[in-house]
Amino acid sequence: MQKNQLNIAVIGAGLTGLTTAYYLKKFGFKVQVYEKDDQAGGVIKTHRKNGFVFESGPNTGSMGQEEAAELFEDLADDCTIEYANKSAEARWIWMGGKWHDMEMGGLKAITTPLFTWYDKFRILGEPFRKPGTDPNETIADMVRRRMGKSFLRNAIDPFLSGVYAGDPEKLVTRFALPKLYWLEQNYGSFIGGSIKQKKARKKEPPRKANRQVFSVENGLDNLTKALVKNIGKENIKLGCKNLEVKKEGDFEYSLDGESFTHVISAAGSHALPGLFPFLPKEKLQPIEKMSYAKVTQVVLGFNNWKGIPIKSFGGLVPSAEKRDVLGILLPGSFLKNRAPENGALLSVFMGGIKRPEMFEYSDDKIKEIAEREVREMMGLESFEPDLMEIFRYPHAIPQYSFESEEKLQAISDLETEFKGLKLAGNMRDGIGMADRIKQGRTIANQFAEDYK
Repeated sequence: MQKNQLNIAVIGAGLTGLTTAYYLKKFGFKVQVYEKDDQAGGVIKTHRKNGFVFESGPNTGSMGQEEAAELFEDLADDCTIEYANKSAEARWIWMGGKWHDMEMGGLKAITTPLFTWYDKFRILGEPFRKPGTDPNETIADMVRRRMGKSFLRNAIDPFLSGVYAGDPEKLVTRFALPKLYWLEQNYGSFIGGSIKQKKARKKEPPRKANRQVFSVENGLDNLTKALVKNIGKENIKLGCKNLEVKKEGDFEYSLDGESFTHVISAAGSHALPGLFPFLPKEKLQPIEKMSYAKVTQVVLGFNNWKGIPIKSFGGLVPSAEKRDVLGILLPGSFLKNRAPENGALLSVFMGGIKRPEMFEYSDDKIKEIAEREVREMMGLESFEPDLMEIFRYPHAIPQYSFESEEKLQAISDLETEFKGLKLAGNMRDGIGMADRIKQGRTIANQFAEDYK
C-alpha cells in the first residue's frame, strides 16, 4: 500500500489525538479527526472569568519527554510555552495539622519531621539493597522494601494522590512509575542510578526534556487551538455523539459514511465497546475493565488573598491524615496572569481511587468541604471567594495496576488481529501531557517509517 492510498481516521480530539493528527498531516498523510464533544481539546479546557484564568482538567505538565519540547518548537508561531516560576520549587506536605516543606536539601533532610529517624538512617543503605524480582511489585511494597514506611506514608502516598489520585498498594511500579522501576533494575538503586545518570548527562548536550513544570501562556487551550489550526478545522468533525466503526476487511473500515484504511483511537478504554462493536468481547474485556479514579475539582479565586503566604506549587495530603482533600494546587502563584495582583487562584482536589463516594456528593456538600478544608489549611479567618467553580471527572485518571500486563497484551493482540487498527490514549504509555504528546508523535513517526 502506497502513502497516497492511505486514509486515516483519528478518534478523539484530545491532546493525544490532535498530536497524532498534526504530525500525520505534517508527514503528508490524509487524516480526519472525530470528536464527540462540541469543541476540540479533550479534557484540556481553559476558563477565563472575573479576572482569573483557570483550567479544568490538567493544570500543568512536566517537560519529561523530548517530543513535548519539539512540539512547542513546531508550534512556536501559534502558542508559547510558559515555564513555572521559582515558586513552583516549593512543595508542601500536610502532616499533624500544618504544612511541611518537601525540600530535602542539606540540613532539612536531617531535620524534617516527615520521616522517622529509623528511615532517615535506613535511606543511607538504599544504594546497597538488592533489586526486586517481582515484575508486578506495587509501589507501596517497593518503597517499604527500599526506603521505609514513613517515606511511603508522607512522600509517596501523597505524591501518587497528586499524580494518579491513586493507591500505592494497587499501582504497579513497572507501569505507573516505569523510570523508577528501570533505575532499580538497571542500577540496583534509585539513588545510585540517579547520581550515575546525572553524571552521564553532564557529558551530553543539554536535553530538551528538562522536567520543568510547564503550561501555555494565557491557558493550556492555546496549545490545542494551535494544533487545531495546523490540522485544519475542515479535517476535524465535532459533536460526533454516536460514532461506530464498522470493519469491512483488512485495512478497510467505515466511519460516519467514509472509508478508511486505518483507524487510530485515542478514546478511553470505557468507550471502546461502543466505538468498535466488531471487537470480540472476551478480547476487549481486559481493556474495558481498567479502573479510573473519579475526581472532583473546586477552583477558588480571591481578589485579595488574606491567608498564609502561598509562594508554592501547592500541597499534598497523605491519606493517613484523614482529610477530605487530596491536595491544593496554587497556579496563581507560579504562573503569570492567572489571578489579580495580590489575589490568589487555588484548585482543590477531592475523591480519587480511595474516596470514590465523594464523586456523588452534592455541590452544596462539596462547597462545605472546600470551605472547611481551605479555611483551616490555608489560614483564612473568613471564606469569601470571588470565584468558585466545581468540576467533576468520572474517568479522571486511569490506574496502572495489577491488570496492566493483561491489558497491554490484549491491546497488542487486537492490533495484530485487526489490521489498520491502533488503540492509543492514556490507557497506555503514561498519563502526563508530555506522555500523550510522545505517544502521538511516535504513532505518526511509525506511519512515516512504514509508508515512505
